Amino acid sequence: MDKGPEAFRTISEVAEDMDLPQHVLRFWETRFPQIKPLKRGGGRRYYRPDDVQLLRVIKELLYGEGYTIKGVQKLLREQGAAGLVRGAARGTREAAAEAGAERVPPRGDEPPEGIEPTDALSTPAADLATLRAIQADLREAERILAQARAL
Repeated sequence: MDKGPEAFRTISEVAEDMDLPQHVLRFWETRFPQIKPLKRGGGRRYYRPDDVQLLRVIKELLYGEGYTIKGVQKLLREQGAAGLVRGAARGTREAAAEAGAERVPPRGDEPPEGIEPTDALSTPAADLATLRAIQADLREAERILAQARAL
């Protein structure tokens, strides 16, 4: 049964649709207070259509455009969730650049002048951002496992 565009979605539906693990969505809720799914009995999450749109923009900024979590947080503070979603309609890269958010250049970008292309394949900033994201995911996984063990 297909749901209408205004229907609320469970975390499993959103995770599958966005091709993300559920723990990533739960982690993003801790980092982006603008994501506020309804929680029903047993803690089951129901995402509103606006939440899903915002999650798509966050995913694009983090994974597609190379922004850091702090960079996306800055965009959300400055533009608000609705402004960021509207900005995504005209292009996330341009909208985010206007706000001056911190961005880790994707590997396909041209390297700065004086740096050979082979040096730009892996920058310390990109490596650090990747390691921090992995570390945050691991902490979230540890928290979830601890909760499951406590049951």
